Amino acid sequence: MTATNETRRRILPARRFALLGSVAIIGSALVLGGGLVSGQLGQPAFAAPTQVQSGPVGFADLISKVKPAVISVRVKIDQSADADSDAPQMKDQGQGQDMSPFEGTPFEKFFHQYGSENGPGRRMPHHEMVTGVGSGFFISADGYAVTNNHVVDHAKSVDITTDDGKTYTAKVIGTDAKTDLALIKVEGKSDFAYVDFETETPRIGDWVVAVGNPYGLGGTVTAGIISAEGRDIGSGPYDDYIQIDAPINKGNSGGPTFDTKGNVIGVNTAIYSPSGGSVGIGFDIPAATVKMVVAQLKDKGSVTRAYIGVQVQPVTSGIAESLGMKNASGALVDEAQPDTPAAKAGVQAGDVITAVNGNPIKDSRTLAREISVMAPGSTAKLDILRKGEQKSIEVTLAKMPNQPEKQAKAGDMDNGSAPHLGISVAPASDVAGAGSKGVVITAVDPEGPAAEHGLKSGDVILDVGGKSVSSAGELRGALSDAKSGGKHDVLIRVKSADNTHFVAMPIG
Repeated sequence: MTATNETRRRILPARRFALLGSVAIIGSALVLGGGLVSGQLGQPAFAAPTQVQSGPVGFADLISKVKPAVISVRVKIDQSADADSDAPQMKDQGQGQDMSPFEGTPFEKFFHQYGSENGPGRRMPHHEMVTGVGSGFFISADGYAVTNNHVVDHAKSVDITTDDGKTYTAKVIGTDAKTDLALIKVEGKSDFAYVDFETETPRIGDWVVAVGNPYGLGGTVTAGIISAEGRDIGSGPYDDYIQIDAPINKGNSGGPTFDTKGNVIGVNTAIYSPSGGSVGIGFDIPAATVKMVVAQLKDKGSVTRAYIGVQVQPVTSGIAESLGMKNASGALVDEAQPDTPAAKAGVQAGDVITAVNGNPIKDSRTLAREISVMAPGSTAKLDILRKGEQKSIEVTLAKMPNQPEKQAKAGDMDNGSAPHLGISVAPASDVAGAGSKGVVITAVDPEGPAAEHGLKSGDVILDVGGKSVSSAGELRGALSDAKSGGKHDVLIRVKSADNTHFVAMPIG
């Protein structure tokens, strides 16, 4: 029982996870004791397996194979040049200079923010050269290497250090902020050690090994398993992260995670950490995504993505019920934006996209990923559900524009009422800036169903249950028709300040 007590002493100080630690200790005690007594004395609740499968005895052979391809990346940023820009401020993990690498970026909540004597997030003085560090790995013998975009973004110079301690200057070939990937290259040599990407999809529970440069220490190896996949951490429309529990820390960004065959299954990009250090929750960009992005960066220095031009949202259980769907899956079209491939092909608001080229669409993120990997100019077959009927539409994809168009914000005017929802409305045509379609919400009862479902003053209700509304009377009529038709929920299409979306509203 000595080993169990030592384990207990290590786990319990982590107060937030003390309960989980206790469960783990109990489980260990059961295994060490040979069985759990239940019912009658001496009868085990389960029989121990005659042969126990285990992971590799060690990772030494694997590490000796892949470690020479892993590099430390050091960048210098002239803060005077970026003092009035949105350039990230970073903490030099080797030198201890204070910077804040992810303030104002999608990764801010996943990284601990370091403060300085001037306070957290304060900008450095003008004409200050600051240094940041990260990790990377060679993918070819002639010096191409992968790292994170946030490691080299705004860098004035990039130096890399190999496992044998040699330092080289690298240049940035291309970056992709949407996936946080960058391709760099070291010139003048053609015999660098490099690693390959895994071609098979990793499984939850597989062993993995992360190698990188945490806190500027360089050449650090950690091991764990794949904890989950398909994670959305809110960093962008293409989130599809692999979650690992191999400890990664600041400075591991851009480094590789390997499977037991020595192939790269992902690129370390983000951690969830209330304390700033590893708590066993790290996120990797999957190898399939990295290969696609890196190929384009190598070819033309940037990534070109296709798009169809729709605003979409996930299908919730309430929306599925209101549409008569058996399962809550697919991407619900809020709006087909004017003069886009979707609008030209006849995609309509209220359509549910269920598949692209035969590949099932689970949610809006799945749709974005499926379309983004296709080439602009190619044709995609969309399977859609429209008013209970299955249809197929072919869409010719276009090149994604740099910036989405913003919609005008609706005005506010008090007129009319819709007692079913707890709101007051006015025709949009009577409200400056609201357009000519729908009714504008002018007041919301904080105790009503509309407030409970996120509707607010200034929102424009465009249609109810697929019927366009332009007055309070038409709104009430549409709600009554839905209720008399046996609906428990009605689908309302709402235009907010910068987007259009659906809300499944219960009818009471």
